[in-house]
Amino acid sequence: MMRTAAIYAERKLGHKTVAVLPVHYPREIFTAMDVHTVELWGPPGPPRGPDAGRIQAYACAVVRNALAFLASGGADAADAILFPHTCDSIQGLATLAPDFGGWGKPALRYLHPKGGDGPAARTFVRAELVHLADRLAELTGRPLALPRLAEAIRLHARIDRLRGEILSRRAFLGMDDRELYRLLRRGEFLAPGDHLAELAAAARGLGGERAQRGVPLMVTGYVPEPATILDSLASAGAFVAADDYAAVGRRVPLSPPADGGDPLDTLAAKAFTMPPCPTRGGDQDVRMEYLETLYRRSESAGLIVHIQKFCEPELFDVPAIRRRFARIGAPLLYLEGEMEASLSGQVVTRLEAFVEMVDAGRKAP
Repeated sequence: MMRTAAIYAERKLGHKTVAVLPVHYPREIFTAMDVHTVELWGPPGPPRGPDAGRIQAYACAVVRNALAFLASGGADAADAILFPHTCDSIQGLATLAPDFGGWGKPALRYLHPKGGDGPAARTFVRAELVHLADRLAELTGRPLALPRLAEAIRLHARIDRLRGEILSRRAFLGMDDRELYRLLRRGEFLAPGDHLAELAAAARGLGGERAQRGVPLMVTGYVPEPATILDSLASAGAFVAADDYAAVGRRVPLSPPADGGDPLDTLAAKAFTMPPCPTRGGDQDVRMEYLETLYRRSESAGLIVHIQKFCEPELFDVPAIRRRFARIGAPLLYLEGEMEASLSGQVVTRLEAFVEMVDAGRKAP
């Protein structure tokens, strides 16, 4: 409901709205062209209509639920939909949704870089940015203005900085995990200026003393759904000290984009400053080094690997994560789900037992 309300609020301002499938896309271009984005992560819970059955049962729930949601009219308030090439399933959905799902509005595509930085990669990303801007110009009737793009880059850089500060100093923020993730994920549908104001207000609550007293855990995975996982962790006496969810932590650049010069070049360069993410390919060893560094820096006492079932990009890295964290002696809990509305009692029991085990290990002489 909040996402639909955001769409209608932007419509009153004369702005077009694009629904966006996960994960990575150049939000700055949309902001510069007065196009509001509302992200579609499934949605979680049972598929809203029978059209999920048009996709194989071994495709991830994010894709199956999204097709059912689109076909049932759930995103009809949007003017178009964007399909980033996060995985083959989402890329394929760009064809299936118009053909099978009754989606009659523009279906946009964005192919983000796969692999490392380099001149050819920068050229490719820049061409993708220009192509996307051209498609949005068809939607809005106005071309991309580079000065507006430069302003949008600076706005989103401030948002990214605050998100990074809040995540890196998580233990010093007097906000429980459910509140924290609700705040961070509101950026999926709020206007950027509104999200920036909320983040700034939260960041003022970062103190010099630790506010979190529970068992610090690191979480890696695709998306924190069902959100009741956060409630279960809190009830067990733990909190998320370090985040590597594709929906949250992996969307914060490791370094800010350089200001000045051609804004399109700046935005293309930003694509290579993001944390390692299996949805963008890259060197697996680099990602393992990053995860271990994040784990140690946050002083986490254990790792939860929270994967959506059949999510191939995430699953490819699981064996390497197991090996790396076994080598450093870090306790690890593997959870696999399908965008359920809530955790099962069995999973809650496993979480509680894991937190108890980790806590006992911390207290052992």
